[in-house]
Amino acid sequence: QVQLVESGGGLVQAGGSLRLSCAASGRTFSGRTFSNYIMGWFRQAPGKEREFVAAIRRNSLSTSYADSVKGRFTISRDNPKNTMYLQMNSLKPEDTAVYYCAAQTRDYYDYWGQGTQVTVSS
Repeated sequence: QVQLVESGGGLVQAGGSLRLSCAASGRTFSGRTFSNYIMGWFRQAPGKEREFVAAIRRNSLSTSYADSVKGRFTISRDNPKNTMYLQMNSLKPEDTAVYYCAAQTRDYYDYWGQGTQVTVSS
């Protein structure tokens, strides 16, 4: 069974930091296959559509970010641990959302985690 499990969410004051983790398990991510996949973070705020936050390619040399988080968030991955991270600094109330990790094993994101809540108070 394929699983993506997020953790690290919580309540933080504006200007604070959080580090989200996404652990991958299951046959699709077994062995060294995790390292083959593009991984991404998305978020969905109440009443809004889910939006892209950041993505990282297999070699970790290529990353991309939404304009709204550039310079504040950093995506990374530890392939031997089948884990991806999102370091979030200088958090703002508008960063409040459920954060999801996703894996792209085809040409689209086809595996999703259950999400972790991030709440930033002003």
